[in-house]
Amino acid sequence: MTIDLSIFSNKILLITGGTGSFGNAVLRRFLSSDIKEIRIFSRDEKKQDDMRKKYSNTKIKFYIGDVRDFNSINSAMNGVDFVFHSAALKQVPSCEFHPLQATKTNVMGTENVLESSIQNGVQTVICLSTDKAVYPINAMGISKALMEKVAIAKSRSSSTTKICVTRYGNVMASRGSVIPLFVDLIRQGKALTLTNPDMTRFMMTLDDAVDLVLYSFVNGNSGDTFVQKAPAATVDTLATAILELFNSPEHPVGVIGTRHGEKLYEVLLSVEEMALADDMGDYYRVPPDLRDLNYSKFIDQGDTKLSQTDEYNSHNTIRLDVDGMKQLLLKLPFVAEAIKGNFIDPED
Repeated sequence: MTIDLSIFSNKILLITGGTGSFGNAVLRRFLSSDIKEIRIFSRDEKKQDDMRKKYSNTKIKFYIGDVRDFNSINSAMNGVDFVFHSAALKQVPSCEFHPLQATKTNVMGTENVLESSIQNGVQTVICLSTDKAVYPINAMGISKALMEKVAIAKSRSSSTTKICVTRYGNVMASRGSVIPLFVDLIRQGKALTLTNPDMTRFMMTLDDAVDLVLYSFVNGNSGDTFVQKAPAATVDTLATAILELFNSPEHPVGVIGTRHGEKLYEVLLSVEEMALADDMGDYYRVPPDLRDLNYSKFIDQGDTKLSQTDEYNSHNTIRLDVDGMKQLLLKLPFVAEAIKGNFIDPED
């Protein structure tokens, strides 16, 4: 998919959590465009300093702050045209042990970003979510599901700022992805640790993640949720593909069992959402539920589509075999270089 970046010409873009994998991918895509300024908003001064040295580009401006602090995000929002909101607590285990922290960042932080965007006249905000927000069973997924509800509620109350949500599956080689871990274990001669070999996950590249945000930016109406149609693979297929790429088919593999808060498969769209979804080719668009608090008119009638529709999950999407997984892995510069013995930052 190709989006004409001229729509960002002479505009100011703010990325919350901008020092992460997604922020780096956006910078690689945008710095050669005619965008006026990209503001990186995050709380990690070390990562900001690393990014400053890495790109050395006057279009990038850095703002230290935390989405939990309204004043800090509000001071960075002045003059901004567009916002990509990716700041979040994303690690399932840490959110399980600290659910209130996940709530403060993922829910209340999103409220702060959206309220500041509306007050400052931002044109469009894209909020990044996760497949774990659908039928959530862990604190991270629950907090992201609430984040989506906050975003959709805000979209109803704002007539000037367009707010959309994008959901991702597993973004390969992003910070926290299992792929760099597997590569590192191979380098150290240690056994790969699989949770459940039959577990499936959607597979997306960082470029796919940026494409999804740009697609929703161009094609979305306020309150819409977008997902990309993505292939999936079992954990066993992923591990086998990596071992074959590194010519280590006999490398030891251990099964440790499903961790607390993990699902056998992930869902990108629920049954209820699939009944409403518009098929856009490579993407699904789910319009917001625009019912008001007068629910009485919905009591006497149901929706037959709900009983005829399946959810969209990583068990029923296109399933990659080992060769297909290898081809997808080779699209990642990190993997291609690591095979040659050059171990670079996965985000490069």
